[in-house]
Parts: sequence; C-alpha cells; structure tokens
Amino acid sequence: MLLVDDEPLVRAGLRAVLEAQPDIEVVGEAADGAAVIPLVRQVRPDVVAMDVRMPLLDGIEATRALLRTMTDPPKILVVTTFENDEYVYEALRAGADGFLLKRARPAEIVHAVRLIAEGESLLFPASVRQLAAEYGGGNRAARAELERAQLTEREGEVLRLMARGLSNAEIAARLVVGTETVKSHVSAVLAKLGARDRTQAVITAYESGFVAPG
Repeated sequence: MLLVDDEPLVRAGLRAVLEAQPDIEVVGEAADGAAVIPLVRQVRPDVVAMDVRMPLLDGIEATRALLRTMTDPPKILVVTTFENDEYVYEALRAGADGFLLKRARPAEIVHAVRLIAEGESLLFPASVRQLAAEYGGGNRAARAELERAQLTEREGEVLRLMARGLSNAEIAARLVVGTETVKSHVSAVLAKLGARDRTQAVITAYESGFVAPG
C-alpha cells in the first residue's frame, strides 16, 4: 500500500489504521502526485491511496500518468474530502478504481482497500451512480465504444448488475450460474470495452446511456 497525500496528518492517520491490519502493509508515502511513478517503481504496491487535490500534480493527472507509464499498474483508490465532487468523477474516468472519503471510519477504510485489491465488486456503487448522473451522460465516445463492443445479451445483463454494485458471487446467485461463469462474463465485458476494471466498465455503461444513472 502506498499513501499519497500532501497532508502529513492524513497520511499518518491512514497508516495507523491500515498497519493495524495483519494483511495490509504500508510500503511508502509521498506528499505529491509528482513523486508517484518513481516511488511505485521502487516499492511496487498493490494499491495506491491517492489524494485528489495536491499542489504540484493532482490525483487525476497522477493517475493518468501512472496508467500511461506502467504496464502493470497498481489499483488506485482516490482519497477525497467531498463525495459529490467533479474531481472525483474525473479521477474515476482517468482510471482510478474507486474513491474513499477522508472522514471515513477505520472499518470503512480497511474495507475499501480490501475491496479495491480484490476487484470483484464496485466500491460505493450508489455514489458512483450519483456522480455519473451529475457529471456523466451524453458521451458520444462512450456510446461508440459500447456499440463497437457488441456485448451479448448475457454480458449486457452482467454489466447492468455490475453497475448496481453486485459482486461476482451475488451476480452468480442472481443469474443462477456458477461464479466462474460470471468471472468469464466479466472478463469478456472488460476486454470488449477496453476497460481495465469494473469501475471503468461501469463508467462507460453510464456515460453511453446503456445503464441509466438515476
């Protein structure tokens, strides 16, 4: 786990919460997005907790740079003060895997990190839907991308359930199929949409109008 925030108290608080868990290790800290790429190359974290607003390079640009530069980038968890923030939505569109509020309780922080690391369900789906309703929609590129993907009927069904925040196991129960079958469908959806994870696929689903965010 790598912590990136220009506020030392925030980094210290996150470190204290996360290092109390036996399965989470904080391997480094940075005070600005400009330091992320060299530090990620050095310490190789599985997850980066990234502040949205930083003085030199903000979390949006740092996310774009990280995903553009590295062939096997870590998961990115955006850390923010405000939930309904256009910066958060832009960070998700840039490739972040989810977001976390700085006022979150310790248990919520740990849950968010584990969920992002596992990548089998969407973090705060209702909040993502709200952000998409306010800042997304009407995106021609997303519509064209979805049309090119030519999802099957079952893949489209899986994408809609992903957008509702269901995990692979929950989708399997809903569709009365095996979990491995769902994993195959999810992988196919991501590949066809050119999405690196569920969050990016769901953002495309909302922006294209395939799934209504309301």
